[in-house]
This record gives sequence, structure tokens and C-alpha cells, in this order.
Amino acid sequence: MSSLLFTLLNNPDFKEGIMWQRVSWQANSTIFTEGDQGREVYLVLTGELRVLGKVDLDDQRKIQPGFGTFAKGDIFGEMVMFDHLPRSATVVSLTDVELAIIKAENLFVFLDKHPDCGYPIMKELLSIVVQRLRKANQRTFSLFAWGLKSKGLDNHL
Repeated sequence: MSSLLFTLLNNPDFKEGIMWQRVSWQANSTIFTEGDQGREVYLVLTGELRVLGKVDLDDQRKIQPGFGTFAKGDIFGEMVMFDHLPRSATVVSLTDVELAIIKAENLFVFLDKHPDCGYPIMKELLSIVVQRLRKANQRTFSLFAWGLKSKGLDNHL
């Protein structure tokens, strides 16, 4: 949960309508799709969302399993702050949602001009990215172990 970004939204120098936008979506709406270009970071104000990723199965079937959920106070889309690559997942709303949409460029400009709050926000963002990386590593290791066991290869290690 990003309490510092909530605080940022209330900062008089980070004005709604200029530095960020409040947008609502109905349940079952796609916020963005894997492969989309984007330079926005999202903060969940209300509602719940799901992260979906494309998975190609051996027989050429494709599925899109859920990899996590977001709720009030969570941020997503933050990877665009650190690279200019397309979105790496799809995010859909499970319920009606209200999001704060912050352009990465606006956030960087503000954080540069206000290092007193910029540094703690960047630390918080880095902490979120690291937590997600650790969770992704755990899932990868679990899937790798499952794959070895399913092929009977775990006995040879």
C-alpha cells in the first residue's frame, strides 16, 4: 500500500487535473493490455483489479491466468518509470474502480523539484518493485520445481 503516493495527491503543488487525473471504470473493464505503450502510473483509490498475463501452452493454446490483485492504496504500472518498454501484463477491474493516473514525467519533475518528499517516494516505489520481484522469483522457483517433478527429473538432482 502506497501511503506516500496518497499523501502526494493531497500536496497543494501536485494538483489534480494538472499533475494527475481521477478516472473511474466499471467492473470488467480493461485498464491496459499487455503490449500497450504507456507512461502512466496508477494508484487505486477504490475498488479491486486483477493482473493477467499471457501464457502459451505446449499445444498452441493460450491462457491468461491471474497473477495478483490490486486494491485501495496499491500502485501498478510503475515499471514505465524505469524503462520505456510496453506494458508487461494486462490489468482489468474486478469491481467498479476509481484510479489516480499519474504521468511518469509529471511525477519525475515533481520529485526532482521536491527532494524532501521525492526521496521517500522513490524508496517506497523501489521497495514495491523489489517485493514484486521477490514474489515473482518465488513463483518461478515453484513452477520450476513443479516442472522437474512432473517430468520425474527431481530424482536426478
